[in-house]
Amino acid sequence: MPTIKILIADDHDLFRDGLKTLIKDESSVQFIGEACNGKQLIGLTRMLKPDIVITDLIMPETDGVQAIREIVDMNLDTKCIALSNFDSDALIMEALEGGASGYILKNSQRGEILDAIQKVYDGQNYFCKTTSAKFFRNIAKSKYTKKVKVNYDLFSEREKEIIKLICMEKTSDEISKILFMSSRTVEGCRARILKKMNVKSSLGVLIYALKNGLFSIE
Repeated sequence: MPTIKILIADDHDLFRDGLKTLIKDESSVQFIGEACNGKQLIGLTRMLKPDIVITDLIMPETDGVQAIREIVDMNLDTKCIALSNFDSDALIMEALEGGASGYILKNSQRGEILDAIQKVYDGQNYFCKTTSAKFFRNIAKSKYTKKVKVNYDLFSEREKEIIKLICMEKTSDEISKILFMSSRTVEGCRARILKKMNVKSSLGVLIYALKNGLFSIE
């Protein structure tokens, strides 16, 4: 099993040290660097090319949300996990829309942190175990952001089908089998959907779809 290279960012030395100590004995994880602000994180990511970035969202100079956006724009294989507190739903939404592959709380236990790292490394999305339906309902009701009037003609009927399947966490291969399309065609449709929504990940698609009535959670 390959070693997962981790870069962490937080403006508190004690937290960074604590996170390193918490999972230092895990053979599948290697810490390759740490940053104390978003600007430093962006530079280290460009230089070190980690597999996973774990970043706080509130940091000086450049905040974690903006850093995530810029890291995603680098088009590396680096994936981002956001660190959050209980009362940061709005920031979590911004981070996910900006391209983060998931989030964990700062007081998460060792097992959950490792689970998040592994799943994100494997290409999956990860929501903190305490994520509730209330969080998603708040997104759907646009509690934290203004409701945007969607031009539903913006999306073709086939794109709407694909949006719903993306929100159900279906992969492109799975979508291609369900809709009897080639994986290449599905990938092209997915790219157009992300561009139209101005988001950078399937989590961004989920949030956009919930906020704008293209998908609902029972």
